[in-house]
Amino acid sequence: MINPAEAMQDCLTGLRVVDLTRNLPGPFATRLLADLGAQIIKIEPKNGDPARAFGELFTALNHGKETQKVDFRDKLGIDAIKAHLKDADVMLDSFRPSVLKGMGLDSETLHAINPRLVMVSITGYGVVDGSTVSHNWANKAGHDINFMAMSGVLDQLKTADGEQAMPNIQFADLAGGSDTAVIALLAAVFAAQRTGQGRHVAVSMTHSLYQHMVMPKATGKLVASFSGEVPKPQQDFLGGLLPCYRLYKTADDRYMAVGSLELKFWQGLCDILKLPELKTKHWQMNVLPNSKASQEAAQIVADAFASQDLAHWQQVFESTDVCVTPVLTLQEATAHPLFAHQDEHYATLGWQ
Repeated sequence: MINPAEAMQDCLTGLRVVDLTRNLPGPFATRLLADLGAQIIKIEPKNGDPARAFGELFTALNHGKETQKVDFRDKLGIDAIKAHLKDADVMLDSFRPSVLKGMGLDSETLHAINPRLVMVSITGYGVVDGSTVSHNWANKAGHDINFMAMSGVLDQLKTADGEQAMPNIQFADLAGGSDTAVIALLAAVFAAQRTGQGRHVAVSMTHSLYQHMVMPKATGKLVASFSGEVPKPQQDFLGGLLPCYRLYKTADDRYMAVGSLELKFWQGLCDILKLPELKTKHWQMNVLPNSKASQEAAQIVADAFASQDLAHWQQVFESTDVCVTPVLTLQEATAHPLFAHQDEHYATLGWQ
């Protein structure tokens, strides 16, 4: 059986990408491009990409790329990079905004060499020239946790008790950086193929992640319209306020994820749990999420799930279609039949 990703591996054949990035956001972006058939030339400084220290992570992000090392502080090293850029389609970097110009790799210089070159810079807080941020923020150092914190996203990750959660997934690096950069890059390449003119695109991980908060921005206003105040993250419409959309603890301190947002799924859930009296206790039946009836319904469902362990509920809901699933560990997800044909060789985003 052909791996699903293999059906996509020739989509970008012929696209030549020079990758100056390091660590996670840029290399994951070019890993995605490589999976689609692009030729990636990864150029590292003499001491290498810092991610090399993580072994398996570096391999996962960079296998299949042509790698070279040059001295970024030496004219010969910069000339070597420019030589690659003469016939490249894309250059990707993750330096602070002022660094490219200092190295002689600014857009004016490079477009004189290759007018159709698309340059994509993954930044932490944006750039000054585009009036995105103040000068001080544009040149500040940061990592995923900082970009998540400044975007407001980190504050949205709260426990049921309102405690701040510490994520183990790099949402700013990957969603705000890698994925957004790939979208911008492919759009700019498409335009360059039509016009013959490249451009320099700056992607801000902080600003991109801020734009990903489309739901809490909207649902916060919705909850405020009937409660009179902006909800805390753990009490937002999809943050745990609804009985039909929340996490429920099982007898063995694991969790089931209930996403029975629509009335038909909620009523199906009530049938499975043998709680017919709750079938009308739903927001689509005009039961306000912050009402006593809604809170009582949530408690009854919580008691039901707490009566059995995760394995029991996993078996009960395996053959149902009411949007209820177990919260799996990484190891359990890896072993699940859902991912039986997932090849870790690829960094795909779920192409099927």
